[in-house]
Amino acid sequence: MEKVKLNVSGMSCGHCVKSVEGSVGALEGVSSVKVNLEAGQVEVEYNKEAVTLDKIKETIDDQGYDIV
Repeated sequence: MEKVKLNVSGMSCGHCVKSVEGSVGALEGVSSVKVNLEAGQVEVEYNKEAVTLDKIKETIDDQGYDIV
């Protein structure tokens, strides 16, 4: 398992948390997603054999948030 912390801008509320955690968590190969609103970070644990980091970033971007 790989673990990565991504700095994400634009998240400000509970809806943002649900949006990111729900969409990234639904990806095959993602075992956990945790959003830290205060830090502006998303921590993702995933199987790199099943999903790429680029796909995770693209999914966050598709929800309207920017990876910084």
